[in-house]
This record gives sequence, C-alpha cells and structure tokens, in this order.
Amino acid sequence: MKDRLRQYIQSALQSCFDSGALSSGILPDIQIEVPGNPQHGDFSTNAAMMMARTEKRAPRQIAETLVAALGPANDFWQKVEIAGPGFINFTLAPVCWYQVLDQIAREGATYGRSEAGKGQKIQVEFVSANPTGPLHIGHGRGAATGDAVAAVLKAVGYEVEREYYINDAGNQINTLGRSLLLRYRELQGETIEFPEDCYQGDYITDLAREVLETEGNRFLDLPETDAIAWFRSFGGKRILSGIDADLQAFGVFMDHWFSENSLFESGEVERGLELLKERGLTYEKDGAVWFRTTDFGDDKDRVLVRSNGDTTYFASDVAYHMEKLSRGFDTIIDVWGADHHGYVQRMKAVFSGLGHSPEALHLILVQLVNLLRGGEQVAMSTRAGEFVTLREVVDEVGRDACRFFFLMRRSDSQLDFDLELAKQQSTDNPVYYVQYAHARVCSINRNAAEQGISLPGAGEADLSKLVLDEELALAKLLSRYPETLLGAARHHEPHRVIFYLQELAAQFHSYYNRDKVLVEDPDVSRARLALVNAVRTVICNALTLLGVSAPERM
Repeated sequence: MKDRLRQYIQSALQSCFDSGALSSGILPDIQIEVPGNPQHGDFSTNAAMMMARTEKRAPRQIAETLVAALGPANDFWQKVEIAGPGFINFTLAPVCWYQVLDQIAREGATYGRSEAGKGQKIQVEFVSANPTGPLHIGHGRGAATGDAVAAVLKAVGYEVEREYYINDAGNQINTLGRSLLLRYRELQGETIEFPEDCYQGDYITDLAREVLETEGNRFLDLPETDAIAWFRSFGGKRILSGIDADLQAFGVFMDHWFSENSLFESGEVERGLELLKERGLTYEKDGAVWFRTTDFGDDKDRVLVRSNGDTTYFASDVAYHMEKLSRGFDTIIDVWGADHHGYVQRMKAVFSGLGHSPEALHLILVQLVNLLRGGEQVAMSTRAGEFVTLREVVDEVGRDACRFFFLMRRSDSQLDFDLELAKQQSTDNPVYYVQYAHARVCSINRNAAEQGISLPGAGEADLSKLVLDEELALAKLLSRYPETLLGAARHHEPHRVIFYLQELAAQFHSYYNRDKVLVEDPDVSRARLALVNAVRTVICNALTLLGVSAPERM
C-alpha cells in the first residue's frame, strides 16, 4: 500500500513541477507513516513540510497544491485531507484493502515473504553455552531469540547461517574435567571435600558413574593431569551432544558448530594478535598485552594476553571474529547474555581496528528469565546445580508455549515466565489465544463443508459483501504483515511478530464473538470465509516461522 501511495504522490509532484505550480523540481524522500490516531486516516505524509525550504513556501500551501494535483477520490483513496502545519492524511477505499484477501489466497504460505535481503549473507551466532552442563532456561531464551532472528531474516531473502561457538578452551573446561574426576573417585569410596569452584550438579555425578561403569577404576592409577585431560574431553563431548539433542527437541538446528580450541590449534589466535600488533593497536604494560580499544570509543583498553602469558577470552573473540569475516559475511549477529553488555564497544572496536565497519557487527543482548513456579521464583546457579534445564521446561509446558513465551518481550527486557500460565488451556495463555484463533477458523471451515459451502479461492468471493468496520479493520491488519515481517528482520526484533499475532488474534476473536461467519446469504458467507481464512493463513505463516505449531483442533 505504501509503495503504491508513494507512486501517486511522486506522480502528482512531477505534474506540479511540469505545470509550474511548484518550482524547485526536487522530489523529496517521501516518508509515509501510519497515524497514531485512526481518525486521521490510514496513512500520512510530511512531504509538503520537507519541501518548504526548497520551494520557499509555507508547507500548508505546498500541501494544498499537491492535494489539488492528486485529484478527487478514486478506487484507491476515499479521502485526502490536510492537517496541522501541512501533513497530508489519506483514507484509502475499502476495496483497496480487501484486495489483500485475494493476494493471501494466491500466495498462501509465501505471503509476507520477500527478496528484500537477496544477495546479502548473514551469520547468526547464538546459545554458545559452555559445554560444562545442560542448557538452562536462560539459554532457552537465547536459543529462541537467535533462531527467530535467523528465521525472519531468511524469510525476507537474506542468506543466513546459524552457528554455535563451542567454548572448549580455558579454565571452565579444565574445571569440568576436575569435577568429573573428583566425583569418579568419590563413587569409589574416596572421601572428597568437593571444591566450591567445581560444578555441583547431579549431571556431574551421573557422568562420573557412567565412566565407572564403562571404564572401571583405571583412572585411579593415572597421573591427575592425564586423568583430568581424559575426563575433560569425555565430559565436554557428552555434554555437547546433550546440548545438541536439547536444541533439536526445542526446534533449533545449527548449520555450523565452531570450536574455540580450533582457533589455538590453527594458529588463528596468534595471527590475530600479530595483526593487531602490526597495525599499532596493541601495547605492553605491566607484563600484559593490551588492545587500544579506547581509540575506538571504548571506556578503557582491554587485555589480550595476561602477564602470566595466558590469553584472555577477548583474544579468542578477536580471532573468532576475524575468522568469521574471512568467510564473507556481510553482517555478523551475536546473541549474548545481558552480562556481556561491556563487550559491545570492545567488539565494535575490533571491527574498526581491522578495517571493517562496526555496523557489520550487531550484538543482541538477552536479559535474564525469572522462572516462576507457584508464585515462587526458581533460583538458577549452574555451579551450585540449582537450575531448571531447558529440557525440563519444554517437557512441562511444551515447545510451543516455551518458544512463544521467550519471544513475547524485547530480548533486552527482563522476562517473567509463569509455568502455570504457560500450561493453561485458556484465553489467558497468550500462545493458546493465538493458536485458538487458527483452530477456530479450521472449525468454521469444517462447518462450512458440512453445509456444502466450499472455500473460495482468489477472486472467487464477492468481497463487496464485507461491509462491517471489524472486517475492514481485519483486512487492514492483514495487509501489515509483510511490513511487520520486514521490520522484524531489519531490526533483528522477532518479538514484533509476536505482538502482531496477538493483535491479529484479538481482532479476530472480537469479530468471531460478535458476527457469524456462516449466514443465510451464501455470498456473505463466502466473503467472510475468504476473510477468516486469510487470518488463518497469516497466523499459520507467522507461527510456523517462529517454530510454533498452528493446530487445527484445540
């Protein structure tokens, strides 16, 4: 709609230039917005105000000239009005809005999709939890966010790759090996004072028991360093396999798994440090190597190599993102926990220092999840083992509710996840409310079939029979889906699709509760069937995109 309206405005402006009614000959960048107040029309433009300087005339005078050139009402708009200092408001003709119903019927599952991002390659790296324990509820929100970001980007034409970064180097993986060895020895009767900095969860004991059953007591005689190395490798592989299984059960499938350890084995970390040194971006101080991140807007310089010679996580991140850039991605998206807020500017500094635009890196920060059970917050601590796993939540409330709830808020806002609400089969449950709208239309279709009324295809219903305000409002909302999807992709905000679905479901339920779809007049019935099935198609398209099912019965 906006593109068509923009063409009308451009054509009218050109005719004004040609006739001399306007003199500059300069077409503005025409902005078209949806007014906050529906009484101000369907669309509004500030084109006249933008032209005031070049035309050297009052915006309202320019608006009057432009409206005169636009001409009288037609089959596209019903009314054009000038408001305030020079805004031009358009109210489109109902027939224009109802055309979207035939478009949805023709396009079906592809409605809303586009090729806007064609030719651009994007990587989305998300979850990337340390392979030291199972995924917990916080990881689940990151998984849902990253997967949905990738999905909406792909839906509008971008080439997208999902990646998991395996943190299999550093102290945390050594601590895993040590934790497993101590529990292994404990299972064989040795009295162990288990260190607080080791991983406490029951899964550690379960893995140690598995080793004892399959390997016996052979590790008791090994030097501790060798034993820890074996347990580190065994534990990391087993836990990572479990993470993959949990993600797949959650509907998340990675295209690529990247090992942090491979950066050291391939020499990428050393090459990254050398490149930064060659560019004059590092210096030595107090025996450590520092990156001059303050040169690029960071609040302080960051350590790459500690005084003891150990590299920091930041050094690995530099090498990892250099490797990503070498793969030719136009944009790199990292989905990280909110505790990584301090990394945003330093990672932007890496891109600037390496000669790339910092805008090529987009960091999505995911806030914590407050998991509630019976009104009580469930504590989560990976080290203490007091956490609820993602698998447990999925098993309890179902994958649909889990994914939907994770996406109901902006990722950078805190989320309260009410387990009891997520399980309710009532309209108080947001995901049930949206899915129920889809199921209701399917029920209407079954009733229509029983009455011998066939579903109309594109162009087969007399849409002029749709005369109710609620019907026009639904058609307008349906026309907004492609723009909503494109906005969600370009801003990396999949919650926009959830907000849209909730609004669409609410309008549909209100219409359904007030007006019958199947009535005595068969033409009205078929027109209304076209409308509600367009709603069904859009709900199905959006839910499927987000990894949530669209059931036909509930």
